[in-house]
Amino acid sequence: FISVRDKDKPAIVASARKLVEMGFQIVGTRGTAHFLADKGIPAMMVNKVIDRSPHVVDIMKAGGVQLVINTTENAKAVADSFAIRRTALTMKIPHYTTIAGAKAAVQAIASLRVGALEVAPLQSYSTSTF
Repeated sequence: FISVRDKDKPAIVASARKLVEMGFQIVGTRGTAHFLADKGIPAMMVNKVIDRSPHVVDIMKAGGVQLVINTTENAKAVADSFAIRRTALTMKIPHYTTIAGAKAAVQAIASLRVGALEVAPLQSYSTSTF
């Protein structure tokens, strides 16, 4: 599920495209789904929580969402995203609220699909010695 504020829409295109290339289906709120479709990325439109059912929380509870990317801007959107965040937490669905976090998650998913994701201690990147 992808629903991002207007100023984040251009920045999410590459990540959404990568998810589709990996076989994921994108579900988004009206504005985001239309924006992605205009960029050639197929996205199924789903209602916001404040709109009528079925809405994104219904789909999440039914197991139809495995990843949430949701950035907000105004009080109305923040209130709407509260139900999304709470449901993501309850359903153990990874949830990203920044474009940087979303990009990192998509890159991690892509890395895991081609091999193991390696983790190294932060100290191994240090260039100075004490």
